[in-house]
Amino acid sequence: MRFLFASDSFKGTLSSEKIIELLTASANNIFPGCEIVGVPIADGGEGTVDAVIAVTKGEKRFITVHGPLMEEEESSYGVFHEDCAIIEMAAASGLPMVPPEKRNPLNTTTRGTGELIRDALERGYRKISIAIGGSATNDGGMGAMRALGIRFLDNQGRELEGRGSDLLKVADIDMAGLDPAVAEAEFTVMCDVNNPLTGPDGAAYTFGKQKGGTPEILDQLEAGMKNYAAVIREKTGMDVDKIPGAGAAGGLGAALCVFLKATLKSGIETVLDLMDFDGLLEGTDLVVTGEGRMDWQSAFGKVPSGIGQRCRAKGIPAVAIVGGMGDGAEKIYEFGVESILSTINGAMEVEEAMDRAEELYRNAADRMFRLLRAGMKLGK
Repeated sequence: MRFLFASDSFKGTLSSEKIIELLTASANNIFPGCEIVGVPIADGGEGTVDAVIAVTKGEKRFITVHGPLMEEEESSYGVFHEDCAIIEMAAASGLPMVPPEKRNPLNTTTRGTGELIRDALERGYRKISIAIGGSATNDGGMGAMRALGIRFLDNQGRELEGRGSDLLKVADIDMAGLDPAVAEAEFTVMCDVNNPLTGPDGAAYTFGKQKGGTPEILDQLEAGMKNYAAVIREKTGMDVDKIPGAGAAGGLGAALCVFLKATLKSGIETVLDLMDFDGLLEGTDLVVTGEGRMDWQSAFGKVPSGIGQRCRAKGIPAVAIVGGMGDGAEKIYEFGVESILSTINGAMEVEEAMDRAEELYRNAADRMFRLLRAGMKLGK
């Protein structure tokens, strides 16, 4: 009997590594002598770098970058397989890096994310994957591109810093100084949203509020994004509003596609490809996945749906242990997950469930493996 454990973390309570530990103990108890493979999993959000380098035996590179407010911050990215690098923009330009009282997308920049990319290029990495969730920014990716040598100019020819407030000032783009290593590299962007750069579903109005944008600030950002898109169209001939996902991470998606010729791809699919998940499935009898809360959104780009579809393609059953179930959780059955088991085993408040997360997960794992053992006896 070979088990593969590949669950997302339960945010705020259980890490992927702890879940693997709990499942391993339970499996060994119910199925002594079983073979176990455990891999931490993330969907392109927080924990993606750690998950990929854990499976690929990679390591982290630490450098000092400029944070969202241009303050110096220590950051890192992952490297593996000699020429591959994986970057989380949240590690350099993430919302948690900005105190709530200072959150204003007019003032933030993706400069640090560009510095991570530049460092990876300087060290010779040519296959670069970038997870762009969790940003504090709405600068259209100008800060990141400026770190790579592109100059954004106002109507007086003065170089702009690359913050959200600069979008409305952009009159010209000078790409002559773009790092030549960019042309030698292949960029993949982990993105699970299809929002355009501008409009009611664009970067400003969809994501700006959570970054501190008031209605007045969002209107200013939207006007700036329209100006920015027009200048990009004039300089490159590309209509960024026709690129699904251009509005992701406050427009960083647009900059990466236009200036770095990046390919946008599902976060979980990228992670699974980087860790050769299909290879890990060989010889596996059952896969256990999961996440903190499963609902209708779980079927769209989340860990369980990505895992389930890979398992279904190989004819391997997958089950999910989750912290809780919401509306539409059963939709995951259409994506290769055979069953859902909740860790909650009685009436309790959310706070109690979180405090008892480890105990409840262990109990759910025991119940699952015991049921599996009972099922195996049916044909006998």
